[in-house]
Amino acid sequence: MDKLLLTVAKRLGLGLFTLLVISLIIFLAVDMLPGDIATEILGQMATPEAVAAIREELGLNLPIYERYLDWLGGLMQGDLGQSLATDRPVASLIDDRLMNTLYLAGLAALISVPLALGLGVLAALYRNTLVDRVVSVSSLAAISMPEFFIAYVLILFISVQLGWVPSLSKVDVDQSWLERLQLMILPAITLTFVTCAHMMRMTRATLINLLSSPYIEMARLKGLGPWRIIVRHTLPNAWAPIVNVVVMNIAYLITGVVVVEVVFVYPGLGQLMVDSVAKRDLPVVQAASLIFAATYILFNLIADVVSIVSNPKLLHPK
Repeated sequence: MDKLLLTVAKRLGLGLFTLLVISLIIFLAVDMLPGDIATEILGQMATPEAVAAIREELGLNLPIYERYLDWLGGLMQGDLGQSLATDRPVASLIDDRLMNTLYLAGLAALISVPLALGLGVLAALYRNTLVDRVVSVSSLAAISMPEFFIAYVLILFISVQLGWVPSLSKVDVDQSWLERLQLMILPAITLTFVTCAHMMRMTRATLINLLSSPYIEMARLKGLGPWRIIVRHTLPNAWAPIVNVVVMNIAYLITGVVVVEVVFVYPGLGQLMVDSVAKRDLPVVQAASLIFAATYILFNLIADVVSIVSNPKLLHPK
């Protein structure tokens, strides 16, 4: 247990250092974006004097290292800054949008994880059969297609031709859970297509590798059925890589929703970040980017810990 806690502490420290480096990269990258909020506010016909006055009022004329240290100091105190476009606290802008993104990612995970594990088990159990070929080809096709293409295909067939659900996912807090679910189902299915394929292929590959082990051959010689071999003997030894890829895909569901949210006009954190880039609202872009980075680092840590717990041999160097 002490060694596990030490390993977790080391990974957490490394994650915090990585987040610090990423915060610097984010700040520099956002600062290099063409244009600024002053021009966006005053328009293209603004005089240089007026632009300079707005930049001084917003603190954009300060050296970049001063602005970064000021922003970093605010982050240490839980202050994400003030929106330059709306003059509202960034935290208040992000709050509802982040919850919408988490709801969408949670719905997609509820669909994709059981589906991927089930298909992976079926493909491994009936490998080199028609079932395995259909599942493998379908997953490969899903991986090969970008999210926006899958989204537009779903909109064309499910929304436009069949008319089952709206093509835009403009959810609101005043809507009932059933209405929100109906609006979220298309973006959730889009994310399911992308993530389910990765998890299914990892599950299939891991199980097939274990099914050729000597102890599995012994279980077959004892007369155990294929499903009992999978459930009782194979899956317990396959959890480490499977859980790792599941957790990483859940992280992708949260951090990789930007394209999907833009296509479906879903009011999540990704859509807010894209809108803020267009407005040159740098504090909002920086905060949203940092939240995505922190989420990915956190889920990396969770994946490592779960892998170590499910396979304690990883604690010991080879």
